[in-house]
Amino acid sequence: MAGNFWQSSHYDQWIFEKQELLRMRSEDLKIYTEEEYQKLMIFWANLIQTLAVEGIQQGHPKTRMQVIATAIVYFKRFYARRSYKDVDPLLIACASVFLASKVEEHGLMSMSNLIKTIPNCLKKWPNLTYDASSKNSGLYDAEFILVEMLDCCLVVYHPYRPLTTMLQDIARDPTVKDFPPFEEQCWK
Repeated sequence: MAGNFWQSSHYDQWIFEKQELLRMRSEDLKIYTEEEYQKLMIFWANLIQTLAVEGIQQGHPKTRMQVIATAIVYFKRFYARRSYKDVDPLLIACASVFLASKVEEHGLMSMSNLIKTIPNCLKKWPNLTYDASSKNSGLYDAEFILVEMLDCCLVVYHPYRPLTTMLQDIARDPTVKDFPPFEEQCWK
């Protein structure tokens, strides 16, 4: 693991020019326009967020935003290299949430809880179908496929760690007033 962003695999392997992304998405762009592709990514990001928030047991603290952001990055990285036609996006979305919870050390999520949560999450999107008998075993395989496609580059640099540090520094500053409302706005 690199000590800073500029020496990391995130910087070396996962920062692309617009033309590179269009070339990598060429198979999907035969079916969708760029705008439709972006809307699909937004849809899957929303579904990932729902899975992550709902995928823990009741009574536990909410999934950290960092886990959700990492899961979305994993999903986008996977589909930067593969087409939507190749692997079911719902499987990759679930695997992304589960893998991100492990990488970000959010130990409250288990695959069994995530599997139980999927039907409830999909009630928001009635057009999506989920065949539990065939896909549950596929979720475990999807995690390994995801790690392989990511080339085991699992460290993602987000603004959340520096923001947390900055908020802690601000909280210690006696001249700052109305800190709680400011902090709440950062995590919306």
